[in-house]
Amino acid sequence: MDIRSHTFHRIRRFFSGGLDFIEYIGLLIIAIATTVAIYQEVTVMVRANEVRLADLLLMFLYLEVLAMIGQYFKSGQLPVRFPLYIAMVALARYLILDIKEMTEWRMLAVAAAIFLLTLGVLAIRYGHVRFPYREDASEGTPEKRFVRE
Repeated sequence: MDIRSHTFHRIRRFFSGGLDFIEYIGLLIIAIATTVAIYQEVTVMVRANEVRLADLLLMFLYLEVLAMIGQYFKSGQLPVRFPLYIAMVALARYLILDIKEMTEWRMLAVAAAIFLLTLGVLAIRYGHVRFPYREDASEGTPEKRFVRE
């Protein structure tokens, strides 16, 4: 029984490390692709010799993606709020760019979607402050606490 649990622990550790490696490679690919997209967008703005609101909002989306990746590399965690922020900016961009072609109902639907995402962010923030995770309630990260104990 002891040999089985030791073997299982080694296999689990091997796959966990492999999945972490694949996750980091995926994040690195996304970061590089986002950086290339930012470069391409800047090149389009320079060639056109103008900066439009659509360009700025697209750059915000790219920066949010990079911030999300940076947050993950710093803390090892990805807050659910980041994708919600990206969704809100994307919907706002869609609303601003296509408002002339939208019906009133579509505008209301997009605005309602942004509002619901905002409520979701507020609920997550309230829950995080009101009911913190055990790791957040104590000093340091779980790894640091483990070393101290």
